[in-house]
Amino acid sequence: QVQLVESGGGLVQPGGSLRLSCAASGSIFSIFSIASMGWYRQAPGKQRELVATISSIGGTNYADSVKGRFTISRDDAKNTVYLQMNSLKPDDTAVYYCNVRVERAGNSRDYWGQGTQVTVSS
Repeated sequence: QVQLVESGGGLVQPGGSLRLSCAASGSIFSIFSIASMGWYRQAPGKQRELVATISSIGGTNYADSVKGRFTISRDDAKNTVYLQMNSLKPDDTAVYYCNVRVERAGNSRDYWGQGTQVTVSS
């Protein structure tokens, strides 16, 4: 019904950069509209946390820990959300999950990607 294909994770040295992408597809988008897209992350032994979200009108929200270093953007024509990550730190090491929230007539649903590993290490 919904497919979220993530890409761009990997191993990078501290101070380096990575760009994550998440392309959403599926029949549901012909019925529901995308309310927001975003990225969450989960480090070993920790709960999943919000990294950044972007609304249908382009409003953004960032975790304090990534403000000034990460930038979220979206391409509505491609139903794709991006996360540009700069000045990466070892604490950014986690599995990053794409999230898409769709809505119609007051009802909303959340969909998640499979996750992509980001490792920041020298």
